[in-house]
Amino acid sequence: MLFPERCVVCASPGRPLCATCRGSFSRLAPPVCERCGSPGAWPVRRCAECSGRRLAFACARAAIVYDERARHFVREWKERGRRGLAHDAATLVAEVIPRPELEVLVHVPADSERSWKRGDVAPRALARALGDIWGAPAIDLLRRTRALPRQRGLALAERRRNIRGTITAVGPAPRTVCLVDDVYTSGATANACASALRRAGARRIEVVTFARAVR
Repeated sequence: MLFPERCVVCASPGRPLCATCRGSFSRLAPPVCERCGSPGAWPVRRCAECSGRRLAFACARAAIVYDERARHFVREWKERGRRGLAHDAATLVAEVIPRPELEVLVHVPADSERSWKRGDVAPRALARALGDIWGAPAIDLLRRTRALPRQRGLALAERRRNIRGTITAVGPAPRTVCLVDDVYTSGATANACASALRRAGARRIEVVTFARAVR
């Protein structure tokens, strides 16, 4: 009563994400790159962003564009303890992205110090919520081998170099895996996780994220 729930985007009282702001998110729809999911004027098998790169995942798809509204949503979700937003994110993902071929969902692991400070791991919460919707188990299969410097503001080549060799699997992986993260930026983290899953036995990895940076 004293502190009513407010929308994380527009601060109007009511729900954590009001219907108006939910409808204002820019959904990612075809045409997109067949491999990395980058939107474009026409469908392509490889776009300028992923062409020439060896990617360990089969394809990547995101629900919405990582614009200012989405950035505000993710910041409230990850850094300000609004854990219930994982359900809102999952319903948006399931609304936009068809259920991939999968046996399990695996989330991108968080840095241990940051997850301790935040009290939760957003990709793990998203994977569990998506697992409830898609009827598949969400398991903890990946971990970071060392702390990673903040990626924000780094060039794409620096992001890829920073993440290399920092993620490993803690057990055997099923053949088909859906890798879940909150935001797809350069694809470096998704590729490092997919590489670790392949070394653990996975044969097909599809990446699903809530939002995607669009250049």
